[in-house]
Amino acid sequence: MNRKQHWETVYETKTPNQVSWTQAVPKTSLELIRACEGYKTKSIIDIGGGDSNLVDFLLGDGCENVTVLDISAKALNRAKTRLGSEANKVKWIVSDINEFIPTESYAIWHDRAAFHFLTEPTQINRYVETVNQSVTENVIVGTFSQDGPKKCSGLDITQYSEIKMCETFSDFEKAFCKTEIHTTPFETTQHFIFCKFKKS
Repeated sequence: MNRKQHWETVYETKTPNQVSWTQAVPKTSLELIRACEGYKTKSIIDIGGGDSNLVDFLLGDGCENVTVLDISAKALNRAKTRLGSEANKVKWIVSDINEFIPTESYAIWHDRAAFHFLTEPTQINRYVETVNQSVTENVIVGTFSQDGPKKCSGLDITQYSEIKMCETFSDFEKAFCKTEIHTTPFETTQHFIFCKFKKS
């Protein structure tokens, strides 16, 4: 099963309460995005956004230029259904992040879902190239820390330290890094590291 088939199956067979990444309120992501100057009028892309509630809060804040990218069409359709007519305010992109060729630049790049699933150097380098070429201001990435799980949704992941994050996104300057413990819908915990970088 390839990556796309894997995620289409996940979103076809599991509810939000049956997957570990669900957050009723994506608190840290919102804090880091809201701290970006003029974020409501800036172009924001959420990588691996799936059916996350982040887009709901951004629209609620009055954000005018939001894009959500995910490998799973089923995940994005869930979000569209939940949002109803509000979904028309969002640009939806179905794509594997390693196959994504941006047609515009983004002031704010956010990812709490996709980056740690890239395990090969070529995949990680391709991701970073896309960031370097398309992001004009802020990169916000939440990913599994060195204390986090070694697998998620049955797939291998890559763990990151603050040093490793800074080395990976070396074209940007570190603005903020912190570790966070995420409590899953089934009351287990996962250790994340969130880093925000600014264009040098």
